[in-house]
Amino acid sequence: MSWLLLIAAALVEVAWSQSIKPTAGFTRPLPTLVCFALAAVAVYLLSLAMLELPVGTAYAVFTGIGAAGAVTLGVIVHKDPVTVGRVLALTLIVGGVALARATAPDT
Repeated sequence: MSWLLLIAAALVEVAWSQSIKPTAGFTRPLPTLVCFALAAVAVYLLSLAMLELPVGTAYAVFTGIGAAGAVTLGVIVHKDPVTVGRVLALTLIVGGVALARATAPDT
């Protein structure tokens, strides 16, 4: 269950990362409220996952999935450039997340 909570937290973090720009520097009230709510939900779910998972593993997986998801959405939604370096970086992040999961203690 803790891994499902962690994945949910990371997916909410991806949504949160995309909710920052529409706040226009936190000058638009509704997008700002959505942004803060998503951040709170992501951290809450992460804290629940950390009840059973090691802090380092949980945070590394959380930020890894969040970073990979944010870059991927940036490419798909915002037409950010795709470069060899970015693809290599994403490959390393995804590999690191998989390795963290594969070597984590069973919970």
